[in-house]
Amino acid sequence: MRALEIDEERPLRWPVRAEGLSVRAGRRLAVDAVDLDLGPGVHGVLGPNGAGKTTLLRALATVAPPVAGTLELIGEPVHNGGDLRTVRRALGYLPQSFGYYKRFTVREFVEYLAWLKEVPAHDVPAATQRAIDQVGLTARANDKLRTLSGGMIRRVGLAQALVGDPGLVILDEPTAGVDPGQRQELRTLLRGLGRTACVVMATHVVEDVAAACTDLIVLNEGRVAFRGTPDELAARAGDGGDELTSTFERGYTEVLR
Repeated sequence: MRALEIDEERPLRWPVRAEGLSVRAGRRLAVDAVDLDLGPGVHGVLGPNGAGKTTLLRALATVAPPVAGTLELIGEPVHNGGDLRTVRRALGYLPQSFGYYKRFTVREFVEYLAWLKEVPAHDVPAATQRAIDQVGLTARANDKLRTLSGGMIRRVGLAQALVGDPGLVILDEPTAGVDPGQRQELRTLLRGLGRTACVVMATHVVEDVAAACTDLIVLNEGRVAFRGTPDELAARAGDGGDELTSTFERGYTEVLR
């Protein structure tokens, strides 16, 4: 991964900066006055169904426009006179479900997304191979997408998000459908990405959060209910519980009350 590029005349404080950010999902205000300052690292987004996780990630991916507040990505204001083309070149996005061409091979699909991101033509082959290698699909690079399992398709989605070494990576349920062994490999990959990139990941898999994330944001009804490290969330656990419930899960439940 390349480090985030910083313009000395316009220093980049945070890859993600939001103040009072509000975003609608249909008619509902799904994200309500959220403040964020996110730098390099793996930032987990947790919350019950309907808490606003996917809507927040859609806003960070420049898909859902803010209706109030301010949002800056890679130093550019979003939907307020900023250069969205520059932002989109610098980010990778894996939504919960993504469209793909079943007749494409893995390599053809990732190359196509590299082209859409305006990766320089002479860099596309190497960038594509690097992204495929990162997600463990080297041996399947020339297979048609229609022949792959659901877990492999998810890894193709992660590869297209990573192609071009983006400085901001937005991932919605990146390990959904991935088997336990591959999930562990992807956690290791995410930790490595977080050393130089800002990774924002929404997930329901508690183990992914505890293993991969440097800090957490818990949303509830569109608002931030907690912000801190996995250890700090676990410390919120009350007394009681049983051997089937981890302190992390109890802490998560506690902050939602």
